[in-house]
Amino acid sequence: GLTREVYSADYDRAVDYVSQLMRDAGLEVRLDAAGNLFGAWTGSEPDAPRVLSGSHFDTTLNAGRFDGALGVLLPIAAVEVLRGRGVKLPFAVEVVGFSEEEGVRFSSAYIGSRGFAGRLRRADLRLRDAGGVSLGQVLSGSRRGRFPLPRPAHSPSELIGYLEVHIEQGPVLESKGLGAGVVSSIAGQTRATITFAGRAGHAGTTPMPLRADALAGAAEFIVAAERLARSRPPLVATVGRVSAHPGASNVIAGAAELSLDVRHPGDSGRRAALRALLGTGRAIAARRGLSFSAKVTQDNGAVACSGELTSILAGSVRKRQGRSVALASGAGHDAVVLSRLAPVAMLFVRCREGRSHHPDEFVSRRDIAGALGIVVDFLGRMASRR
Repeated sequence: GLTREVYSADYDRAVDYVSQLMRDAGLEVRLDAAGNLFGAWTGSEPDAPRVLSGSHFDTTLNAGRFDGALGVLLPIAAVEVLRGRGVKLPFAVEVVGFSEEEGVRFSSAYIGSRGFAGRLRRADLRLRDAGGVSLGQVLSGSRRGRFPLPRPAHSPSELIGYLEVHIEQGPVLESKGLGAGVVSSIAGQTRATITFAGRAGHAGTTPMPLRADALAGAAEFIVAAERLARSRPPLVATVGRVSAHPGASNVIAGAAELSLDVRHPGDSGRRAALRALLGTGRAIAARRGLSFSAKVTQDNGAVACSGELTSILAGSVRKRQGRSVALASGAGHDAVVLSRLAPVAMLFVRCREGRSHHPDEFVSRRDIAGALGIVVDFLGRMASRR
């Protein structure tokens, strides 16, 4: 497994490595203020809108090798193939490696693509990592954290669309015996930090009826979140991080903080579930003599992929494997943010047993080659249409 957190030494090494790959492929390389890496291949019409393609550099904790990285490297290879054939597209192709998508270090996702799209806010700069360092401090390179918020890198009129290649992170393609499929939509997602506060006390001398155990309240909330999600498919709700304070084995927890991740294909279903969960949290706290607070750190609505780009991409998939299937994505992707600037399309590539965010994450060379052929064909079809 590997862990590549944004703005870490591992991230810097990855950026340096991919920068060289871009140069070797004949791309013009630049890095923006949010740490996003770009490689541009100029088209025959310099003033024409461009096609963007990419994904993210960062990983989750103890992750696999393909989530994010595949979508950064594949379009570089596609440019190499086209240049090797002597092809000159009428539009520019810009490959992008977004600095951050997973939301691991600062508990809020899409920092890279939001910086690219001009959607970072002052509140984002105040987000802090586990060491207490704020995003603003990291981006500005100083403790004072004075960082000018980036403007959009492109206006909508400058973009034809955005294509993201990503492992499926699910078992559907494998079950159908297909190497690739086309994404129809991306589920909406809300992330929040939940805090229960009670009263710390001695574990041996405080009677059970007199306790205000924050961690016990958090545990009840976790089970309630699971129960609600199981009762409302296709809703999913996850608590992936819990911390108790002061965190000693012989001290009743005076405070407990946990993460909450709620996703649903429909925005109304997601919002209703979030309201229900926050109401449940307040009720648990009141019954146990605790206080309750919730801070939403990310809120993204469901995104429908572009019908036109998806149709073109499906044609490329059918050419490669005979048929194409449409898949809804339960995972979030940088395409969610890019959809505010341009039409988006996504290609899913088969991953073994649907495993992702895990060291066993695996994509075969055959399926990578297939995806490369699909992207090359897609760019050719885009050129023909223009």
